[in-house]
Amino acid sequence: MDLYPAIDLRDGRCVRLLQGDYAQETVYGDDPVGQALAFVEAGARWIHVVDLDAARTGIGENRAVVAAIARAVPVPVQTGGGVRSVEAAQALFDAGVERVVIGTAALRDPDLVVALARQHRVAVGLDAKSGEVATDGWLVGSGRTVAEVADSFSGAGVDAFVVTDIRRDGTLSGPDVVGLAEVLEVTETDVIASGGVGSLDDLRELDRIEVKGRRLSGVIAGKAFYEGRVDVGAAVAVLDGAS
Repeated sequence: MDLYPAIDLRDGRCVRLLQGDYAQETVYGDDPVGQALAFVEAGARWIHVVDLDAARTGIGENRAVVAAIARAVPVPVQTGGGVRSVEAAQALFDAGVERVVIGTAALRDPDLVVALARQHRVAVGLDAKSGEVATDGWLVGSGRTVAEVADSFSGAGVDAFVVTDIRRDGTLSGPDVVGLAEVLEVTETDVIASGGVGSLDDLRELDRIEVKGRRLSGVIAGKAFYEGRVDVGAAVAVLDGAS
C-alpha cells in the first residue's frame, strides 16, 4: 500500500482543517515546496496536494504552488481541489501532476471524468459525512452514498477512488474501516483511504482490510505527520511490511 503525505494549500500555505471546517484551520508552514521535499527525503513515493481555496471557489488559486511542487519533487504528485473542467485538469497535467482528483465535478458532470480518463490518470474524490458524498469543499450534501457513486463509475476508466471520511479528517481518531471495506466491496478500482490516521497502528489496521481478495492501494495522511504523531519513514516501512 502506498503512502501519500498530504499538503493542503490555503493562501499558499500548508494548513490542515478539522473535519473539513474552514473556520478550524491550523497553519503548519509557508513553504509547501520545502515540505514536499522533506516528505520525499523521508521516504515518500507520492505527494498528495489539495487546493482548499479552489475546492470552495472552483478557481485554481494555488495552481502555481502545485506546479512548483510537481517541478521540485522526483516522485509523482496527485492533486485535487476545484478541478471542474477539462481546462483546469489539463493545466495541472501540463504542470507535471501525475494524477488529478475530481470530486464535485465528478458528481455533476460524470462525462468530464470519462473524457479525461481516456488520456490521463484521474481519481474520483469521494468525500463523505455519515456515508453521504459531499461537494463544494465538503460543504454541500449530494444525497448519494459513497458506494453508489463508486459503483456508477464502474468501467469508466477511473484510476482510483480517494475516499475521505470528513468527520474523521484531521481528528487523528482512526480511519473508517467499515466504510472503506464497503467501497472495496462494490468496485474493482483502486481505493485510497483518507481521514483519521493518527498512529502507526491505524496504518496497520488499514493494511489488514481485505474484501474478496482486494486491499486498499494507498492511504493519505497529513496531520499525524505535522503533529509529530507519526514519522513518514516509519509509516512507509509499515506499509512496505518492514515493521
